[in-house]
Amino acid sequence: MLKRILIAATLSSVFAASGPVMAAEGEARSMQGWPKPTRSVRPGEKLCKMKFGDGERTVWICRQEEPCCEWEALNHYVKCGSTITGCL
Repeated sequence: MLKRILIAATLSSVFAASGPVMAAEGEARSMQGWPKPTRSVRPGEKLCKMKFGDGERTVWICRQEEPCCEWEALNHYVKCGSTITGCL
């Protein structure tokens, strides 16, 4: 359990210090309304949306079968999950 906490704390500080490491597919962010994704949604894909606690709105694109994953604690990190492991 302690090992998990240390790993989570380390990852959190790395993401906070470095900013977004890699943007999710089509990711766009805005503090004033819902932004448009950086590319259009294609057949077999879906638009994921998340409004974080500070009011920042983020959109990104995932395949239809993938879950939309977000972590507010990790510097508003978003990604597409796995059909097997979900958002791990």
